[in-house]
Amino acid sequence: MASPRETVVTPAMSLGKTGTGRRRPRYRLETRALSYVLPARGVGVSSFLRGGKGERLLLRSVTCEAAPGEVVAIVGPSGAGKTTLLSVLAGSADPARVLTGAVLVNGCPMDAARFRRVSGHVPQDDALFPMLTVEESLLYSARLRLRAAPGAAEARARELMAELGLRHVAHSRVASVSGGERRRVSIGVDLVHDPAVLLLDEPTSGLDSGSALHIVKMLRDMATAHGKTVVLTIHQPGFRILELLDRVVLLADGAVRHHGSLPFLEARLAGSGHSIPAHVNVLEYAMETIDTLKPDVVIATALTYQDVAGPVPSPSSSSARRAAYANSAAAEVCILSGRFVKTVLRTPQLFAARMVQSAVVGVFLGTIFLGTTDLQSRLGFFAFNLTFVLSSTTEGLPVFLQERRILERETTRGAYRVSSYVASNAAVFLPFLLAAALLYATPVYWLVGLAREPASFAYFALVIWLVMLTANSFTACLSALAPNYIVGNSLIAGFIGCFFLFSGYFVASKDIPQYWVFMHYISLFKYPFEALIVNEYGGARGGQECLASAPGGGMCVLDGTMLLRQQGMRESMRWSNLGVMLGFVVGYRVLCFVFLWYRCHRMRR
Repeated sequence: MASPRETVVTPAMSLGKTGTGRRRPRYRLETRALSYVLPARGVGVSSFLRGGKGERLLLRSVTCEAAPGEVVAIVGPSGAGKTTLLSVLAGSADPARVLTGAVLVNGCPMDAARFRRVSGHVPQDDALFPMLTVEESLLYSARLRLRAAPGAAEARARELMAELGLRHVAHSRVASVSGGERRRVSIGVDLVHDPAVLLLDEPTSGLDSGSALHIVKMLRDMATAHGKTVVLTIHQPGFRILELLDRVVLLADGAVRHHGSLPFLEARLAGSGHSIPAHVNVLEYAMETIDTLKPDVVIATALTYQDVAGPVPSPSSSSARRAAYANSAAAEVCILSGRFVKTVLRTPQLFAARMVQSAVVGVFLGTIFLGTTDLQSRLGFFAFNLTFVLSSTTEGLPVFLQERRILERETTRGAYRVSSYVASNAAVFLPFLLAAALLYATPVYWLVGLAREPASFAYFALVIWLVMLTANSFTACLSALAPNYIVGNSLIAGFIGCFFLFSGYFVASKDIPQYWVFMHYISLFKYPFEALIVNEYGGARGGQECLASAPGGGMCVLDGTMLLRQQGMRESMRWSNLGVMLGFVVGYRVLCFVFLWYRCHRMRR
């Protein structure tokens, strides 16, 4: 039999004034008989509906609500389903799981894609750029989320810093501020577009009592002053925090054990014969005696199709259409490029270390092959040169993976397009890697003593630049696909090794088994290696350079033209190979976009 539950009746839509005189919509969230099921491995949805075994119930017939102007806390022991319930309310439910029941917004079925644009969801882990300052983090978020001029975005960022108490750290980098301040920055990033609903996962986690109280009080002020609906998960709040909560949803094993105010909870405990000790708050005592509180609904021992209330209504094709973004695609590329430039310039291992490495290795490698003229040494130099260039541009993997987490959150909230991120990321690396290529190519080319022609040097530097861009695009592609750094680093190292093996340097293409020939043609080494050889030994100058003479210093038996013919190379490869390399750059970026788009689209569904 269901236990009593205190309810608060609120209108489906109430209106309040904003600072601009514009009517502000308010939202009431509800769940009705909500169940969230994780099917067993190898068990599909159809099997679940047939009563398949091995499912895990994360939420069990949860019915609760959150009204405008209130702070509602979801509490319970670890593993109770707090974060799961919050993610469902935020419209971020995992599509791989089975969601049944109903999630309502102002009495209507939730359209998750549209709701995410009017709400703010702050996960437990902070996803911020550590190299940006507090003010820059809020400013970039405002420029991406607001349909306003840059001046208005700056005003909004300053307003938020004052509201969140962050003015004193405005010019400090996010990586250097305290945990409480960093948490407030995370909240501010999702508050910048003034959402009517704010959902926060453990906003006080890891903070001292003073910082935790400050954050909850700030949320309370926002709810009462602006009519926001605030829902948060919290673990063992203190007395002073409890005074700021309007209602609590007490969960245990995925089921609601109490939904209502704290005085009502205290009355329920007293009615059950419990006496709350003086030094223990009511919520803490309720969690200790949670087994004595009956669930709000009857829980079936085995979930079958007849037990559930029916699937959550899917949004119609018209409602599924995404609302227009705050900026045009070109403006998004400019904003994201500016943000990424600051991140790169302030990350030593990405900028300063990369530039120093390019110059130092260029000098070092040039002194090793100083003035070499024999063919075998030159070919060895070209091969090692490409090995270094391709393998040294993978240090961006951790940065790509960190940005991917932020990208997934920002794009699912409608901040910008995935294509804008991919284009801006590629655009920023163009001049950055050009500088690195010139710092490397200039010393190594002239020290080794390659063709003393400015055009040949320019071509050599161009090839090095394209190789760096190819490696960077390849890393970005795999970072969009790999689940973590370890897997991503292993994939990159494995593929680079395979590309080098099938480049044609170790095994000639005609000697590669037919079933492996395709690896020769997709090798990132093949085309720049051939281009460098044609650049050095092609043309009229190559035909006049003797590479091998008959015994005793007789006539020349091998010149540049003969070498190219012997290796199956042509003068036209000078430009066709550049075209293939450019195709690799674009192709891997396109694949990166496809993988990222799929990830973000899967989260938006």
